[in-house]
Amino acid sequence: MRRATIGIGLLMGALTLGPATRGADLAGVARVSDGDTLVIGDAHVRLFGIDAPEKAQTCVDARGRDWACGAAARARLTALVAGQRVHCAPVDRDRYDRTVARCRAGGRDLGGVMVAEGLAWAYTRYSVAYVETEALARADRRGLWQGEAQVAWSYRARAFVPASGGDDAADRECRIKGNINARGERIYHTPDSRWYARVHVNEAKGQRWFCDETEARAAGWRPVGGGG
Repeated sequence: MRRATIGIGLLMGALTLGPATRGADLAGVARVSDGDTLVIGDAHVRLFGIDAPEKAQTCVDARGRDWACGAAARARLTALVAGQRVHCAPVDRDRYDRTVARCRAGGRDLGGVMVAEGLAWAYTRYSVAYVETEALARADRRGLWQGEAQVAWSYRARAFVPASGGDDAADRECRIKGNINARGERIYHTPDSRWYARVHVNEAKGQRWFCDETEARAAGWRPVGGGG
C-alpha cells in the first residue's frame, strides 16, 4: 500500500504541467554549479525532486568533525557528469527561471544517485520520488546521515532575511506539513510520518508549511498520532 501511495504521489507530481509547458528535452555536456544544479549550454537546470547542501555549507561527520558537505555534493555531481552526455526531461520552471528537470548521465538518474549516496535530500515539498531512496541512505548512515546536517532549505532560510522582515514559508522552503482534518484538528506531519506522502497542503483552507516542530506546536498544531 505504501509503495502504491508513493507511486500515485509521484505520478501527480509529474503531471503538474502539460508537455507544452515543460518544453523540449535538453541534452549535451553539462557544467556543475552545485550539488543539484547543472548548466547545459545557456540553460540552468535544477535537478527535480532533490535538494543538495549549499556550496559553502558544512556538516558534522560521525566523529563530530566538520566536513564540507556542500563541496562534496558538488564534486560528486561533477564526477557523475564528467565525460558524459547529459539528458534532461523538463518538468517545471522555478521562481529563479531555471528549468527543473529529471536528468540522466551514463544511464543513471542523477537525482537518485545523489540521494542514494547521502549527498542530497529528497525535496518532498515538490516530489516524493526519492523518499524511499533517502530512507535507505539514512538507515545506512551515508553522507549527510552519518552525523548532523542542517537541511539545505533551512540553511538558506537562516542565511536570507527578507527586507520586510517577514517570514514567508514559500521563501523558507520548509517541509513539515500542517494539515487540518475533517474534524477541524490541526495536525502536522514530518517527512518520516506514515501518511506524509498522502497529505497535501491547501493554504487556501488554512493549512500551511512549517520549518520545524517547535514552530508547528507554537502555532497550535499537534503531531500526527498525538492526543488532544
